[in-house]
Amino acid sequence: MASASHSMAAPWRISPPKSRGEAAAALGSARRQPASQRRRFAAAPVRCGIADFVGGDLLRPDLGRWLADVEEHKALAFYTPHEGGYEGRYLTRLRYQGYRLMDISARGLGDPEATLTKIHPVCPPHLGKQPIARWYFPPEVDYRLSVLPPDAKGLVLWVIEAKVLSKAELQFLALLPTLRPKVRVIAECGTWRKVEWTPLRDIAGLPPAKP
Repeated sequence: MASASHSMAAPWRISPPKSRGEAAAALGSARRQPASQRRRFAAAPVRCGIADFVGGDLLRPDLGRWLADVEEHKALAFYTPHEGGYEGRYLTRLRYQGYRLMDISARGLGDPEATLTKIHPVCPPHLGKQPIARWYFPPEVDYRLSVLPPDAKGLVLWVIEAKVLSKAELQFLALLPTLRPKVRVIAECGTWRKVEWTPLRDIAGLPPAKP
């Protein structure tokens, strides 16, 4: 009795084929089924516009709004399409305005406050053979500001892969233009289907800046 109940416990379970020939035979039998018995999947409609073929940044005259938002908010969270390449036009326009560029990656940045505004130690890899050493480097942002040419409008700190930063680190980047008035911060906080940006204060959870 127990064996009978065990055999009928899960009648829908089918053992996998033991050989490649059995798998091909099972696939052929499924293809020979009538069309009425086959499962049909409804295709989801895909709507494409001209921006999907030409490029949304070429059709949207938003470079003027981009420059105005950079000057107003001073720290922006930037979102670009996943394939990349769109941010070059916005970066180049900042160069035309007289800004100098400093691009860094958020991965391996460490403490942003110490790396950008303070003398910070760096330990080079010893590879198991050399003694562990510690070198001290000047603050990255302050050093770049000290060597800016007289005709430069300011320094743009472009942070790549800023999505890996914590909220506290994003808050410091949002407050950096307040500590260094000639610095503008652009943080790539993720990807989107088209180019978008928003004040970095909103992403970091800070209140809006007072006018």
